[in-house]
Amino acid sequence: MGRTKQMICCVLVAALLLIFSCLGVDGRKQSQTNITKGMKGCNMYEGSWVWDDSYPPYDFSKCPYLPKDFDCLGNGRPDKNYIKYRWQPKNCNLPRFDGVDFLKRLKGKKIMFIGDSISLQHGQALVCHLHAAVPSSNITADNPNIVRFEDYEVTVIVSFQPFLVDVEQRVLKLDSIKSGQIWKDIDILVFNTWLWWLNPEPWDYIQDGDKIVKHMDRLEAFRKGLTTWAKWVNSSIDPSKTKVYFRGTTPLHIIGAEWGDPTALACLNEREPVSGSTYPAGRPAEQKVAEEVLRTITKPVTLLDITTLTQLRKDAHPGFYMKEGPPDCAHWCTPGVIETWNQLLYATLL
Repeated sequence: MGRTKQMICCVLVAALLLIFSCLGVDGRKQSQTNITKGMKGCNMYEGSWVWDDSYPPYDFSKCPYLPKDFDCLGNGRPDKNYIKYRWQPKNCNLPRFDGVDFLKRLKGKKIMFIGDSISLQHGQALVCHLHAAVPSSNITADNPNIVRFEDYEVTVIVSFQPFLVDVEQRVLKLDSIKSGQIWKDIDILVFNTWLWWLNPEPWDYIQDGDKIVKHMDRLEAFRKGLTTWAKWVNSSIDPSKTKVYFRGTTPLHIIGAEWGDPTALACLNEREPVSGSTYPAGRPAEQKVAEEVLRTITKPVTLLDITTLTQLRKDAHPGFYMKEGPPDCAHWCTPGVIETWNQLLYATLL
């Protein structure tokens, strides 16, 4: 988690600088329809957050894999409101996450989460959710990022690749993706990227083909890097062996005016979600870019379109309640919002 703590301050400042330059991106749809979003006849991603006294969905305190940095209650958060909300789609009901059924469906398979520090949270949250379902089963771990449920022959892997493309000797290479040699042998791949593109520290130069530059518009660099990943999916993935997901981008809740409260001090002291199903600031430019790139992929890709539903959760960040480090409005309390991401992932398997 050291890399996460080092970049939090930088990412908050960089986001402020980027926000206005990103607003003008055109989000026009293209004609391809290879992107799927889940249960037929139901938009799982359009709805609102409702209070549910039965939540949280599992006893997170018993999970040995719970990341302490983001255990907000353990780190002193006085309220439990943020773990009591359930995502309710407008026109259907989500199936409750069934960890045993999830493991049976994935028997003999490997699932890998590939992306930034929020991807680490996503994979670790799934491990905790599954552990709660089968606490007495044989579970082994080489490290917190490779956990095997031996009785079901299911392995959950988290791979830190914040840009998906390569960084070598402090050079971000927008057209290089060497890790793909490992990814193509995994049964289920869950990709994400965006947060670390805001961070000014991870590279000194950007290489785009034969051209090396010191600076590039971050949204344009993001588009180029994601396009390289999309080409890799087209050329390397065998859909009969590997299922590919792309998880939507997640917000930084640092500008209260985006959710209709210009007096808000970022996410700090927020205690309830934005009401309704619409986020006042609308879809972020980076997610529009991601969807444009996804539509260039000819192989099947499932979009976990968690962007809007996560934008509504201004209340669910660690804020002051990190184990250490500055206040954090980028990552998420565990448990919390991420359990819903895994519920949506489960729904796409049914």
